[in-house]
Amino acid sequence: MGSFSIWHWLIVLVIVMLVFGTKKIGNMGSDLGKAVKGFKDGVKGEEEKAAADKQAIDVTAKEKDKSGN
Repeated sequence: MGSFSIWHWLIVLVIVMLVFGTKKIGNMGSDLGKAVKGFKDGVKGEEEKAAADKQAIDVTAKEKDKSGN
């Protein structure tokens, strides 16, 4: 009783398409895709920044070792 059949979901989909229209639903999907891509790029950028910071620290440590400090 708690689960819906495929027919229930199809009826809900038709009602949503009638209320919002296919163009608006397509725009929402496109906007959602852009948001996910932006989020992934932001996370990737943070990882690259952390790797660059670690590399800079390693170079500084090696320079100190060479100078004898």
